[in-house]
Amino acid sequence: MPVRSIWRMASAVALIVVSLLEGCGRDASDLAITPKMTNADSDRGAKLIRSYGCGGCHEVPGVDGAEGVVGPSLQEFSRRVYVAGMVRNTPDNLMDWLKNPQAIVPGNAMPNLDVSERDARDMAAYLYTLQ
Repeated sequence: MPVRSIWRMASAVALIVVSLLEGCGRDASDLAITPKMTNADSDRGAKLIRSYGCGGCHEVPGVDGAEGVVGPSLQEFSRRVYVAGMVRNTPDNLMDWLKNPQAIVPGNAMPNLDVSERDARDMAAYLYTLQ
């Protein structure tokens, strides 16, 4: 193999390694977001989280009786980078997840509770208050 080809290959490998290592130096808080929901009522969202029974599976700070351990704790939800470990934590993605989790990750344990658009917006607004 010519020396020129070896140097090109070594340069490409070095570039890939540097790119990967650069990503390793970041922690999730560098990527996390805390969106501000507009046209949403976070107080109503907390009540909805209780009425939909989310606390049967999740620990949800600030929601009475929400001490479930089936699903993940939603403590500090606003700091999460991903929803369901699969999609970026954005208001639209979170609302889509709340409305129809099976469409996002088919076969996951979270049931489809037929959450309306308005309810999803208010529930998302509450979850984004959890810092």
